[in-house]
Amino acid sequence: MSFSTATNTAVIQRVEVTGNEIAVLLSDGRSVHVPLAWYPRLAHGLPADRQVHQLIGRGLGIHWPELDEDISLENILQGQASGESEQSFARWTDWYARRRAGQADPQEPPAQTGPG
Repeated sequence: MSFSTATNTAVIQRVEVTGNEIAVLLSDGRSVHVPLAWYPRLAHGLPADRQVHQLIGRGLGIHWPELDEDISLENILQGQASGESEQSFARWTDWYARRRAGQADPQEPPAQTGPG
């Protein structure tokens, strides 16, 4: 039997990112908190970059353009941490450092080689 924990009625209304966690407030009144450490790009990004996010897919996901990170509501509800490979994360770390130094094009982030 398979099922989805994301219902058709629950969507993300608000996202709050602290130094330790991501809090997702849903339209059905739930509040889901997950460790920031589950998402290495967010954990290693500057706090100011973590605050720049937008809802995608009509509230079914979150995108951080400054960090090239996307997280789905379904993964949050299932307690699924990032599955990004070490190789992909190393490329991202290099890109992010160059971008912060003004040496990388922010419109061309590195490609991920695994789920993010």
